[in-house]
Amino acid sequence: MDDHFTQYLKCDVELNFTGPSPAVLNKWAADVLRALADRIEKQEFDDGHHEVKDRVGKPVGTIYVDYSEGDEL
Repeated sequence: MDDHFTQYLKCDVELNFTGPSPAVLNKWAADVLRALADRIEKQEFDDGHHEVKDRVGKPVGTIYVDYSEGDEL
């Protein structure tokens, strides 16, 4: 990594859930977000859009990741 460049990460997440109550929906969303955070920390995503699934494999949304670098401000 060149010390003269600043590293940037753009990350957009869109999730959609349907369920029996707000409390259940909040739990499902939190579970998916925790799993995404772990995957981001492990550098499992390349640039671009990726499908997001819940823990049983049902598609629930997308994540967009864009790594870039530029001159320091």
